[in-house]
Amino acid sequence: MNKKTITAALYSYGRAALASVAALYMSGITDPKVLANALVASLIAPILKGIDPKEKQFGLGAK
Repeated sequence: MNKKTITAALYSYGRAALASVAALYMSGITDPKVLANALVASLIAPILKGIDPKEKQFGLGAK
């Protein structure tokens, strides 16, 4: 993967994490531990996508 692809993947993953935490915060959940857990949990799917060798966009199978 080149630098442009890595940057695009990081922005995509960051947006997913931020959206998850923002949704909880805006619904009234302000406990920092819960928000931190949401941040970690929101990164699970993108990490799994990144290590999937069959994933052609951002995964290990990307060119």
